[in-house]
Amino acid sequence: MERILVIGASRGIGLQVVRQGLDRGLRIRAMARSAEQMADEGERLDRFAGDATDPADLARALDGQEAVILALGVPPGLGFVYRPVTLFSRATEALVPLMEAQGPRRLLAVTGFGAGDSEAAISTLERLPFRAIMGRAYDDKTRQEAAIRASALDWTIARPGILTNGPRTSRYKVLVEPSEWRNGMISRADVAEFLLDAAQTGGYLREAPVLVR
Repeated sequence: MERILVIGASRGIGLQVVRQGLDRGLRIRAMARSAEQMADEGERLDRFAGDATDPADLARALDGQEAVILALGVPPGLGFVYRPVTLFSRATEALVPLMEAQGPRRLLAVTGFGAGDSEAAISTLERLPFRAIMGRAYDDKTRQEAAIRASALDWTIARPGILTNGPRTSRYKVLVEPSEWRNGMISRADVAEFLLDAAQTGGYLREAPVLVR
């Protein structure tokens, strides 16, 4: 995979994917509303300003790509705590049919520990604060995962634990089996490395591992 579309590319995990992808010599199309304001440069970087929930923008962004990394983050501020969250499911439900119809087939999406069936692995001590703070966002990530799993795409879902801004260490655990799932810390840079490795090798196909240090 040499040409990768990164959706949610202007910050967080998405920005780490862009930078590490360029370091690997990949051609990266960086999609975000604020893509034109990104400071990163290079002939292999294509900034693409667009709305991740707009099918027309997505259709144009997909043209010529070999894989998609969907790395949308929770909006800044605390609005997600008390207002409904629909960004993750809306973007995914717009993206999946386009990929099924026009390609590419390879989709790697970031949700988080606590989304989908991994919610059952949250400890009793963590469950109440998790639901109080992240419940609305993770309910939508669960809807996002359901849309991906129901697709005909070659998907991988990455479920990182508690995210940090630490450096890339390449020392983290990829927990595939539900019996292994647990919470923990992991840097955004390490999550980005996992996504790029899986995109390039085809690893973890139709799996949803938890990522922790």
